Amino acid sequence: MSAPLIRGYEVVIGLETHVQLSTQSKIFSGASTQFGAEPNTQACAVDLALPGTLPVMNKGAVARAIAFGLSVGAHVAPRSIFARKNYFYPDLPKGYQISQYEIPVVQGGTVSFFVGDKEHTVRLVRAHLEEDAGKSLHEDFVGFNGEKSSGIDLNRAGTPLLEIVTEPDMRASKEAAEYAKALHALVVWLGICDGNMQEGSFRCDVNVSVRKPGAPLGTRREIKNLNSFKFLQQATDYEINWQIDEIEDGRKIQQATVLFNPDTGETRAMRTKEDAHDYRYFPDPDLPPLVIAPEWIERVKREMPELPRVMAARFVKDYGLPEYDASMMTQSKGFGAFFEAAAKACGQPKLVSNWLMGEVSRRLNAEEESIEQSPISAELLAAMISRIADGTISNNGAKQVFDALWSGESADATSDAARVDAVIEAKGLKQMSDTGELEKILDDILAANAKSVEEFRAGKEKAFNALVGQAMKATKGKANPATVNDLLKKKLAG
Repeated sequence: MSAPLIRGYEVVIGLETHVQLSTQSKIFSGASTQFGAEPNTQACAVDLALPGTLPVMNKGAVARAIAFGLSVGAHVAPRSIFARKNYFYPDLPKGYQISQYEIPVVQGGTVSFFVGDKEHTVRLVRAHLEEDAGKSLHEDFVGFNGEKSSGIDLNRAGTPLLEIVTEPDMRASKEAAEYAKALHALVVWLGICDGNMQEGSFRCDVNVSVRKPGAPLGTRREIKNLNSFKFLQQATDYEINWQIDEIEDGRKIQQATVLFNPDTGETRAMRTKEDAHDYRYFPDPDLPPLVIAPEWIERVKREMPELPRVMAARFVKDYGLPEYDASMMTQSKGFGAFFEAAAKACGQPKLVSNWLMGEVSRRLNAEEESIEQSPISAELLAAMISRIADGTISNNGAKQVFDALWSGESADATSDAARVDAVIEAKGLKQMSDTGELEKILDDILAANAKSVEEFRAGKEKAFNALVGQAMKATKGKANPATVNDLLKKKLAG
């Protein structure tokens, strides 16, 4: 299936994501990586590149890179090289960044995700270890003279990063955003990154180009340091349309690094984009090759949690979930655990997944909470779903029960089932399933609606729905619709 065109152009997108690894110390020094300290209080002599200092590799950072490589089906290189990436910037104390270039630690791999109900897979080129730079402070920074100024905070210098680079496999901003979400969920699931985008733990650079179908790849522009999925999609959409406008007006796209302004919703060029040769990469003479023995890889593999894709496949096999549902149930460890606990408690896995993808997710998103903060536990949701399954309440009634439970009603009940039943009783939501009582009501309805009966027997299905509606009205919505349907069909067939 060909990619959708935007204004007659094919969009080509690739991502580079900087994942801050969850080590307590930096990648080449013992300085703390804790966020929020006073500027320049967590930058040691190694981070500052003082004369005579030497970097020492952080073993925990390597273990986290191995775990990521295994999780995406990549090749973990038994021997990789650190290189110096040379450029000048005020927040780079050494005048170079220690990174990996020719031989990265993780090579290849894939990340799969859904856009709607369609599965997409993006190929990875590499994931390499590197150190972060410091941070330039411009906004609301006051210098020693009391005037507005710019400053440099080197606390972040040397923080361990795993830079994950994709092939240019994405063809729409929505795909790019969903890939980023899937990658974010994976690194948090593995425990190799805290995923805090506000603190800069997960930052995306988006490479965007456009071309006419069948033409060679266009010139790309790189949107730097996007720290929200919403901004990523907005910035990409703006950049796509800007590039098309430029081409349509007869101008050529110049390779550049651009920034996104969320206040205006626009991108603007920051500098001409460098190529690899501009950085004058060469192997770092202070660091030996990184050697990873097979035993180390096996040890990391044994310590890894069940992966999202493995859990999703198990949910399909053990609970009969559709693949899309299973992928949604494994969006986080907490979500997967919640689903499984509820499914086991009520024996209705599809109903559980429907409620989790529907009302539960809607409420959590509106309140900006995670599944761990849900006021309805897995067991309580299961107790409510059991009452839907046994016909005690209708789907509409269940929504009212859900709202009451979410707001804390009947919280003093002795059990989850008792709490659900108390809400049902208090709100008068129990469905009428007494067939004797229903038969009498239906007899009255059939007698009063002879015309609808005649139309149904003449083949008009709408007449049957009208009779069902009359029954629901007569019972004030308390009749079990399935029971009404069965009894009505029997009476009309007689």
